[in-house]
Amino acid sequence: VQLQASGGGLVQAGGSLRLACTASGSVLFVNGMAWYRQAPGKKRTLVADIRGSTTDYADSVKGRFTISRNDALDTVYLQMNSLKPEDTAIYYCYADIRPEYSDFDEGSWGPGTQVTVSS
Repeated sequence: VQLQASGGGLVQAGGSLRLACTASGSVLFVNGMAWYRQAPGKKRTLVADIRGSTTDYADSVKGRFTISRNDALDTVYLQMNSLKPEDTAIYYCYADIRPEYSDFDEGSWGPGTQVTVSS
C-alpha cells in the first residue's frame, strides 16, 4: 500500500491551497487519516486528523484549515485558507490502512508536498 499526495505549491499570504492524498495498492479500507507538516529545522507536527466524521486541528490552523475525506476514493483532503508565511512547510499525509492481506492496520506516510507562503 502507498500514499500519494498532490496540491502543494507557492501562494501569497491570504491565499488558499488544497492538498489531496490518496491511498493505493492492496487497500481494504482506510481508518484514521491525517496531515502533518515539518518546517525547516523543526519537528514534524500534526496539523489535522480525521477518523470517521470526527476531526481535530492544531490550534494554529483552527478556523483556517479544513480536513475532509472521500472514503470511496480512499482520499483525504486539506483545504487551507487564509494562508500565512508561518504555514510554509513540507506537508505529509498519514493513514492507518487495512491491507487486503492483513487483519491489522498499517501506518503509512506519503512522500510530502511543499507548501510555500510568501509575504
